[in-house]
Amino acid sequence: MATEIKLFGRWSYDDVSVSDLSLEDYIQAGKTYLPHTQGRYQKKRFRKALCPIVERLCCSLMMHGRNNGKKMMAVRIVKHAFEIIHLLTDKNPIQVFMDAVQNGGPREDSTRVGSAGVVRRQAVDVSPLRRVNQAIYLIATGTRNSAFRNIKSIAECLADEVMNCAKESSNSFAIKKKDEIERVAKANDEHNLAKSAKENRCSGNIVSG
Repeated sequence: MATEIKLFGRWSYDDVSVSDLSLEDYIQAGKTYLPHTQGRYQKKRFRKALCPIVERLCCSLMMHGRNNGKKMMAVRIVKHAFEIIHLLTDKNPIQVFMDAVQNGGPREDSTRVGSAGVVRRQAVDVSPLRRVNQAIYLIATGTRNSAFRNIKSIAECLADEVMNCAKESSNSFAIKKKDEIERVAKANDEHNLAKSAKENRCSGNIVSG
């Protein structure tokens, strides 16, 4: 019988699940021993949704010129972080990371509407793939910021960020950013509603007059 495929030879994929229905097509566990499949996920639109989620985290960590292409270093950081997560939570770190990705992406955002001159912000819903992309980006950015000029190693910072994000703690950079983005979107939505109600009242007065 073939041996079971485990991430880093330690973490099983069997008990891993995505609780958010809308995201289950975009968060792939992708059974591999290492998050280094050498797949060409940027060749076609939406193909990155098929990339194992842990590998996407590794790719996000390889940012800022001096770190470009150092994938083995990113894989090592993730491996150490997963060990720390398991020691502190006693859970499967793959599941903890998946929960963090589900919690870390904003569900509502604002976009610029209108051409030259009159530009207003319109609140919009966020697609599932962008939610996953944003969550991974925010987790990696929060990790990088907290590890910079800090005595803590980047693996420890990554473990802290993932655990805080998984339990929706406000200590997480990703959760803080998500809340801020959603709050701005809600404010824009309310502003636009008030504006349109005012315009309707004015047009009603003109017609009746």
